[in-house]
Amino acid sequence: MDMLSLPTLATFFVTALAIELTPGPNMAYLALLSAERGRRPGLFAVAGVTLGLAIIGLLAALGLAAIIAQNQLAYQAVRWAGILYLVWLGYDSWRDAQKPVGQEDYSARSHIYFRRGLITNLLNPKAAVFYLAVLPNFLPAQASVASFILLAAIYVFAATFVHTMIVVLASQLQPFFVQPERRRTLGAIFGLLLVGVAIWLGLSTRQV
Repeated sequence: MDMLSLPTLATFFVTALAIELTPGPNMAYLALLSAERGRRPGLFAVAGVTLGLAIIGLLAALGLAAIIAQNQLAYQAVRWAGILYLVWLGYDSWRDAQKPVGQEDYSARSHIYFRRGLITNLLNPKAAVFYLAVLPNFLPAQASVASFILLAAIYVFAATFVHTMIVVLASQLQPFFVQPERRRTLGAIFGLLLVGVAIWLGLSTRQV
């Protein structure tokens, strides 16, 4: 494997942290989910997001992400699937908030939040754009696939760290919303905000 210097790796890590600290679909979804439903659902969603980032990174290393990004039909299909999925999550949040508190056992539905985190990230074209537009700038000429995968792993680690901190901090608000009236209000706000994130994603990804 061609050698990547420690300064290059450190600079890339800082860049990845800075990018992940910029508000986006993953951050918004994880923060809102954790504030509404607590730390456990949020952490399982983080695990799903992490797997999604790893899969996209691997596809990018193999060149498949570039094919999707350069094919307008494929890119738009992924883009619109992601937008519509976020809208559906917003509706689902509002619907769940109307149920009595005792009727929902979020700890027993952890796999659902893992799956939602995974799908949300797989349908986010901005992740693929990062791997194709930002990551290659830190690679030497004629870099090997192994070097690409190493930087992708660093990015996944940085993203997971940021997402975990977001969940831990946002989940501190969850006890405040246990009361039914507050829960219904937050569910409605959560749903509207997710629809807003979907609109933002649609506007920000109109062009690669």
